[in-house]
Amino acid sequence: MSQVSEVTVPTTVVTGSTGRLGGRVARRLAERGVPQKLLTRNPARAPRLTAAVPVRGDYADQDAAREALAGTRTVFMVSASESADRLAQHKTFVDAASEAGVQHLVYVSFYGAAPSATFTLARDHFHTEQHIRASGLAYTFLRDNFYAEFVPDLVGEDGVIRGPAGHGRAAFVGQDDIADAAAAVLSGPDDHAGLTYDLTGPESLTLDEAAGILSEQLGRPVTYQQETVEEAFASRASYGAPPWQLEAWVSTYTAIASGELDGVSDAVPRLTGHPATPLAEVVRTAGG
Repeated sequence: MSQVSEVTVPTTVVTGSTGRLGGRVARRLAERGVPQKLLTRNPARAPRLTAAVPVRGDYADQDAAREALAGTRTVFMVSASESADRLAQHKTFVDAASEAGVQHLVYVSFYGAAPSATFTLARDHFHTEQHIRASGLAYTFLRDNFYAEFVPDLVGEDGVIRGPAGHGRAAFVGQDDIADAAAAVLSGPDDHAGLTYDLTGPESLTLDEAAGILSEQLGRPVTYQQETVEEAFASRASYGAPPWQLEAWVSTYTAIASGELDGVSDAVPRLTGHPATPLAEVVRTAGG
């Protein structure tokens, strides 16, 4: 009886299962037969998967998170939705995981996370990593480059990508590749303790090159138009976003211009056993 219990009681928690990345990871673990808890603010929205138990939890609610994580060995932590207090939410959740006796945290971070990163949200990821390190938990950091699925969203209604990215490059990575890598880590977390993986696509592209790929795959002209930083802030000011959000939007492009998103890693093929997916294929698949 005890052996059956050990097999069927989930000791892996997946956060973000109602989102695009967490949902992909949860489905892959279900396909592998890994029992899991799906931590979400609204369990009714969690995907219905084999051996998956929805549980209520919120990054900002330390007591609820600690209760939901009790008895858990490994947690897959997708970063919280972008907000002014996202770092505080992350720290609260990490503290809850530590108090609940979690042993290993697999955190979705960002490529080039650093305290002075040009992309402002990458700074939050760095400080989250530091808090995880200080917690004493075993950890694995998956530092994703910009999502390849995000690139078509940069295109305006007139078919133009505008931003101060210059001739800088980014190694856009597909969410399916990230999910495959995460599932591999979660299936044997001890083998990846203390490691950081840079997850990238197979090529580093300028936005001119990305626009050419989008033109081919979307069947309509897409071009890139360079803006100054001042023009970028001015063109986005009409959305009424708070200053931190405007900084994040514009620094998406200035981070590319700085070269901080350039560079191709072999982590996706090493972890998954298959090549990283090119931007063209990600866009073509999404369009299908």
